[in-house]
Amino acid sequence: MTGFTRIFRATPADIDELGHVNNAVWVRWVQELAVAHWEAVAPAAHRAAYVWVVTRHEIDYRGNLAEGEETVGETWVPHPPRGARFDRHFRFTGADGRVKVEGTTTWALIDRASGRLMRVPREVAAPFVGE
Repeated sequence: MTGFTRIFRATPADIDELGHVNNAVWVRWVQELAVAHWEAVAPAAHRAAYVWVVTRHEIDYRGNLAEGEETVGETWVPHPPRGARFDRHFRFTGADGRVKVEGTTTWALIDRASGRLMRVPREVAAPFVGE
């Protein structure tokens, strides 16, 4: 399994009326984290041939951030894909060492040329699950 990390900083635009990062922003960060992992690890040919779409999010909000605070986002794929889909886990940890948000997102692979779902080829999954 190959994990990936990225730092996120809460900007004024990310803050809601309660004074912390809005839940929709956390979802955006989940997406950005996953895409950054794909772009960092997948070969150019795979990035050109395939696109991933989210089919399900499961998110636990355990804490939050205020404007200017940072979080380390981590993501990993613990299990091989099932057909066209695989589960990507994520965790965002604050500077205080506490988990702020964590969960699982199910992604499905689409062939760019046909626009159709397709079974995840072994060579596409290998860099992410250590096969």
